[in-house]
Amino acid sequence: MSLRERSATDKVLDARERYVAAGVATPPLVVARAEGARVEDVDGKTYIDFAGGLGCQNTGHGLPAAVSAIHEQADRYLHQCFMVGMYEPYVEVCRRLAELSPCGGEQKSLLLNSGAEAVENAVKIARAATGRPAVVVFDPEVYRAPAPYPYRGVTTEDAIHELETLFKADVDPQSVACVVLEPVQGEGGFIPMPLDFPPRLKKLCESHGILYVDDEVQSGVGRTGPVWAIEHYDVEPDLLVSGKSLGGGLPLAGVTGPAEIVDAVPAGGLGGTFGGNPLSCAAALAVLDEVSSESFRALAEELGERIRAGLDAIASRVASVGEVRGLGPMLALELVEDQQTKAPAAVLASATTAAARERGLILLSCGLYGNVIRILVPLVVSHEDLGRGLELLEEALVDAGSRAS
Repeated sequence: MSLRERSATDKVLDARERYVAAGVATPPLVVARAEGARVEDVDGKTYIDFAGGLGCQNTGHGLPAAVSAIHEQADRYLHQCFMVGMYEPYVEVCRRLAELSPCGGEQKSLLLNSGAEAVENAVKIARAATGRPAVVVFDPEVYRAPAPYPYRGVTTEDAIHELETLFKADVDPQSVACVVLEPVQGEGGFIPMPLDFPPRLKKLCESHGILYVDDEVQSGVGRTGPVWAIEHYDVEPDLLVSGKSLGGGLPLAGVTGPAEIVDAVPAGGLGGTFGGNPLSCAAALAVLDEVSSESFRALAEELGERIRAGLDAIASRVASVGEVRGLGPMLALELVEDQQTKAPAAVLASATTAAARERGLILLSCGLYGNVIRILVPLVVSHEDLGRGLELLEEALVDAGSRAS
């Protein structure tokens, strides 16, 4: 055992081991401060952040307008519970969501704490609006159907066929309230839906009176360039679910849709104690102003081009990269053991995130097979930090690969 003085990180890790549930997965990184696309740990080491608080920092750590709004709101009042005493920030966030909604008609919203809560409430609203119980998703939950995954041979035609087969064999479509789809699969591996899939899915849903729920918890709030990823597709969802970056670093999520759908649940049927907390709403107003501006979208689109060019260059030099994919600046690398068999390289992905952290780059993996390296860098990252981050990513990939061989 080294006789060196124990670091501040070591001390926190010991306390975490003693007091925090083992089921909460954590890396050996203890944050002291963060700004923009950089994070500093308690020992003074600086990291380039390609994780963004797991997609919650699209506008960067400490967006000045959001921080200012939070301070101003904190001086007025904190928690009130909207069902006990209404407050303007909640109403204003709903107004802005209505203005920015990709859904048709007169819009209303419900605010909640997390994306999971928002999806649950979207399903509740859909069931009330349709009078039907069943739900179809494109992840492991309720009735399952495969989403398109072009790299692994699942096309739009395949996915539509499988959904139609599901309706014939497993669940009567007349009992289905809604289908829930992410325009870019998040935890599933950053798989963008083919351009023709959401419109065809919406058409199929309409033919059976099923609501189409657009899950934008991870892909929304500017992550792919426009405010909502569904704006890349020629389709209007029936309900929109938002979260993660919506609160600018504070817990906030929402369900937005036409009044005739959202209002299907009677008074008292929706809500929660902390949903739409005043501080989160104050931050969200600043975030929505930022991500809906033309300058921010232009910045995000330019960033997406830079990241893709960098990842394509890495792919040309590193044989374990099977595919570069994504939408705008929401991009990823799928790692494989062999280019021909496409056998997933999950161990390599995990080793790469660890090697990146050693070098000062915060990186996350995801995917159905755990073999995808995703890029969730705050969209305010400097050109210098982005370039250096991509260099560190390649170094980590090469290092992890050499250790495995």
